[in-house]
Amino acid sequence: QLQVVESGGGLVQVGGSLRLSCTASGFTPGFGLNYYTVGWFRQAPGKEREAVSCIHGTDGSTHYVDSVRGRFTISRDNTKNTIYLQISNVKPEDTAVYYCAARPFTTAQSMCTMNLVDHWGQGTQVTVSP
Repeated sequence: QLQVVESGGGLVQVGGSLRLSCTASGFTPGFGLNYYTVGWFRQAPGKEREAVSCIHGTDGSTHYVDSVRGRFTISRDNTKNTIYLQISNVKPEDTAVYYCAARPFTTAQSMCTMNLVDHWGQGTQVTVSP
């Protein structure tokens, strides 16, 4: 059973930056992370969980929601089984619990726009201070 674990959350000032990491484990032999599209989702207080950015396992194609495009960058290192979300120029509305998610054989756009997820992490809190 694939597991994904987030790290890197914390308190950051408006305009600041931080990087979230998502490390995957529990692969079926011969079925590595490159088979999975991985995405970052977030849930702010009182709001529904929303997709932020997704990245395809093999071709590296990405999808971003409009609210973060140009400020967030998703990347992956399949050799380390890790996906990153670089968050820059943070805004108060970026305060949320950020979740890592994975699903095999899915495009980045499909995962992000249709919330196609098989595996969820427990989340990491990002809090933006004035």
